Amino acid sequence: MNVNLPKKPKINVKAAVLYTVSIIVCIIAVIIAGLSIYYGSDELDRLITIGGSNLTQEDVDYQALISNFDEIFQNQLEEYTIDLDIKKIDDGKDLIYTYYTKAENEENSYDLELNIPYINIDNETIQKYNEEIKQTYIQKAENTLQTENKNIIYSLEYQATIENDILSLVIRANLKEGSNAQRLIIQTFNYDLKNNKEVTLEEIINQKQLNKDEIQNKIKDEITSEQQRVEDLKSLGYNIFERHPEDEMYKIENSQEFFIKDGKIYIIYAYGNENLTREMDLVIV
Repeated sequence: MNVNLPKKPKINVKAAVLYTVSIIVCIIAVIIAGLSIYYGSDELDRLITIGGSNLTQEDVDYQALISNFDEIFQNQLEEYTIDLDIKKIDDGKDLIYTYYTKAENEENSYDLELNIPYINIDNETIQKYNEEIKQTYIQKAENTLQTENKNIIYSLEYQATIENDILSLVIRANLKEGSNAQRLIIQTFNYDLKNNKEVTLEEIINQKQLNKDEIQNKIKDEITSEQQRVEDLKSLGYNIFERHPEDEMYKIENSQEFFIKDGKIYIIYAYGNENLTREMDLVIV
């Protein structure tokens, strides 16, 4: 028995090529639009020209630090060298360690993943820090465990360093309660172990012999750039937390949240500390 298979239709090669190119162009356009929304048009231009003359190695390194911010949080005190006699509360533990750990999930009620630090130094100021951490974060965890059908998502992580006798601790918490917007909360503690006192951002800048005016201008430029991104997104119908570059909060003497890592100062403006938002700005000097 002879079986006659239908003949293959002739492919219009030119039409196929044009169709394929059109699809690729559309995909690229969608990707660029998405990146533009996420990064902002100015920042996207900088990223696209990464191999060109418009971007210096310093720019590349800076963007790498910004991009790797999430990787900083390892729930530990980084290795350090110190030649000071520090009185610990618990001699068997490091100067900062994970004091409270909780990973617990109750469907429709809560989802917790917490690593809360403790500063193991017998000092009145440090103990105030520990009490603040306890009242703010551990108390929130204990209260959450008592809730039902609230759909609370609460995570917390930290990282600590000791550089030039300055102990620096940064805590980052994400909190989502029911239908409310997610909050990103970042709190830092910076303490001079040698002189036994809390240190400010201005004091660290002076200690490192950096130019305060240049740093202030860099902060203003970064915040202004972010506000331009906000305005671009607003024009597209998005609702993003607005910045006000002239606000007193951006002055160095008023900038409370910062920490030190690998010789760099990370200056943080976490708007979720006071508002229902996960927006934040990061300036590294």
